Amino acid sequence: MAEQRRTERLDLPREPRGLKLPRVDQETFGRWSEAIARGMGTANFIVYMTLFITLWFVWNTLAPAGLRFDPYTFTFLTLVLSIQASYAAPLILLAQNRQADRDRVALDEDRRRAGMQKADTEYLAREIAALRIALGEVATRDFLRSELARMAEELDEAAQRRLRLERRLREGSAARGDDADPLDEPRDEMDGDLPGDGRRDSGTSRHP
Repeated sequence: MAEQRRTERLDLPREPRGLKLPRVDQETFGRWSEAIARGMGTANFIVYMTLFITLWFVWNTLAPAGLRFDPYTFTFLTLVLSIQASYAAPLILLAQNRQADRDRVALDEDRRRAGMQKADTEYLAREIAALRIALGEVATRDFLRSELARMAEELDEAAQRRLRLERRLREGSAARGDDADPLDEPRDEMDGDLPGDGRRDSGTSRHP
């Protein structure tokens, strides 16, 4: 006993004492239980189970007495069905638990993707709003066309006003019998106000 205590090391965990049960691969056993539960939840299982019980009843009722292995009250059949039910319930619960785990993982993934999509949608909404604000300050093609059309109309109106003015001036000069250019009249009037013109006028008045 003393030697055993001396050989024990404090830096190592103790080995578990008691009965060691065999370890089962949870993933393999889970897939197996899901396959059984999936098979028991089909119409084929119900039909085959009904045929099996019917044959059991017929054989143990109509067969010769020496060949009946489970006479009336069918105790052995009741035992078989009880064992089946006792194993079916845990297998179905195990399959449901695995499906619930998968659903939880899928729900978390869907929630994560929904959050990412929401963030992307908000980002795109902000970008679209910024683009709309930027486009609101940029001249569009229709705006440029309307402005050019308005400027062309203004130029046409200015040209028409100038033509009308020149026509009136020419008509006025023609009525006065003046061959000079009507546009040069203001210049002649200004030349008449010069000092030299005044001297010429005074000389002519002095020497008739």
